[in-house]
Amino acid sequence: MLSFYKTVNNRIQQIPQAEDGCWISAISPTEEEVAFLVGDLGVDQEFVRAALDEEETSRIEKEEEQTLVIVDYPTQQTETENTILYSTMPMGIIITEKMVITVCLRENPVISEMANGLVKNVQTHLKTRFLLTCLLRIAVRYLQYLKQIDKISHYVEQQLHKSMRNKELIQLLGLEKSLVYFSTSLKSNEMTLEKVMRGRIIKLYEEDEDLLEDVLIEIRQAIEMCNIYSSILSGTMDAFASIISNNLNIVMKVLTCITIVMAVPTIVSSFYGMNVPNIPFPNFWFPIAVSIVLMLIVTVILIKKDMFH
Repeated sequence: MLSFYKTVNNRIQQIPQAEDGCWISAISPTEEEVAFLVGDLGVDQEFVRAALDEEETSRIEKEEEQTLVIVDYPTQQTETENTILYSTMPMGIIITEKMVITVCLRENPVISEMANGLVKNVQTHLKTRFLLTCLLRIAVRYLQYLKQIDKISHYVEQQLHKSMRNKELIQLLGLEKSLVYFSTSLKSNEMTLEKVMRGRIIKLYEEDEDLLEDVLIEIRQAIEMCNIYSSILSGTMDAFASIISNNLNIVMKVLTCITIVMAVPTIVSSFYGMNVPNIPFPNFWFPIAVSIVLMLIVTVILIKKDMFH
């Protein structure tokens, strides 16, 4: 789907067709729409194809008068009930002489916020500033999702304190995996931003330097938060794994003690069940009494040894 936007009186508005100084949003474009971008607007076909590759990593590339910036933006998805996983997807920002084109495989909140006018100071004719504004929104989105991950992990930990279930452990494992995705993508985005900061590929203006520094600060803060949360979550997983293993050992110990106590009547009954003459007190009540006494003795010994805890 292709949508065309342009800043008019400091407000972004949707326009019917492409024109100079506009922003074109291409979300999961069809072959006809890709042909329009390449044939009618002269966009490099390799740039468009690269932006639509789900496995593409963050990078910056320039070809003649066109520049491609690919960044990873965060996404969230609900796999099962009460189970949320986070991952990243690539988004391409193509800067030409006359316009800016964003290309992505699916609709994302960053593009939606900018298209709906929820982001201030979006200037489609100022291509460098538009790029930096987009990168800043992506960095802010990372921080929002990281805070959500922290809240979810805290809630799951509270549930695990009440009962050890596989569901909560799988949720923690999914969050740990999400943090790995975030960490990898954020580091790639940071390297791309550092290349932008050098000003060799994209021309930087003085009024854009503060915005670029803000983007870098947000990205580095997100990287730091991601590393901290990942360390905490990894330690939590190890701790709960030890707790589960310890609980299993306690259960096995208790069951073993019960088995030992229950084995006493079997041993006594085995002696009196033998077809041997001259067994003392060959009465029905005697082996039962002996079994009860021995069971009590064994139970007291095991309790004193603290074997039932």
